[in-house]
Amino acid sequence: MATGFFQQSFPHTAVFSSAFLEPLYPEPAEPPENAEWVIVRENGVYLQSGEPPVLLYTHDKKEAIPDVLHRQYLGHQNGVAWYAMEVAADTAVPGSVFYPDIRGLHAILPDNELAVAALAVRIIAFDRTTRFCGLCGSETRQSKEERAKVCAACGQVTYPRMSPAIIVLIRKDDQILLARSPRFPPKFHSVIAGFVAPGETLEEAVRREVREEVGIEIANIRYLGSEPWPFPDSLMIGFVADYAGGEIVIDNNEIVSAGWFDRASLPELPRKMSIARALIDWWLAGENEDSGQQKNR
Repeated sequence: MATGFFQQSFPHTAVFSSAFLEPLYPEPAEPPENAEWVIVRENGVYLQSGEPPVLLYTHDKKEAIPDVLHRQYLGHQNGVAWYAMEVAADTAVPGSVFYPDIRGLHAILPDNELAVAALAVRIIAFDRTTRFCGLCGSETRQSKEERAKVCAACGQVTYPRMSPAIIVLIRKDDQILLARSPRFPPKFHSVIAGFVAPGETLEEAVRREVREEVGIEIANIRYLGSEPWPFPDSLMIGFVADYAGGEIVIDNNEIVSAGWFDRASLPELPRKMSIARALIDWWLAGENEDSGQQKNR
């Protein structure tokens, strides 16, 4: 997998990483007085109005929020417990602004608060979709010992879903391969990505996705970094690879156009917050001129 060179030369900041928030179990029987809260509505969050706006609600402020449906423990930081609180879809929170899209908070919140907002939405969604057992249909209860749901009837344990997906930057001499999905805006291109299939290694998934979507062969697959991507539950695992042969043949399903681009002719690229853009910026910075790269002239 990864060499030391690659790991050290890819300084990606995973903006949705909430590793700083430690889930301590068993979780508190009741939220402490000094707990911090994130108010979640559907797939968005409320921010308290201000300059700058504030994500977290303290105990006294969250008490005034109407239509509370459920709560979920998120973890601890510096001895303080953090929670997500779900409110009804038509709830208005006084003195606050609702943001329906977590990605829209990238330029508004610091990275650590952005990560907590994404985690809160994700864990509330997990709670919302696992209130009944997928095995016997009985009601579940929240485990106090780990992040899981337990069936009250048959004991089945359900954990939050995690969907691994590969994402790969493909190099050919001084160019990279970029492609456009039908879901993208016009002119917008990105690198190849796709979900890992059951029974696959990550490297096999990289080769298969590239072959399926653009028809070429690749070599020298190397791991670079990863990003928890909560839309809704992906873990993006980033690689670099070299072109090894074949002509680009798009699948006209996942990909509607693809081509080789040099530094002077790049199309519209992904936003800075994404690992896709981090891979491209890593290449733009010239950090990829390693001895293992194969030239295909």
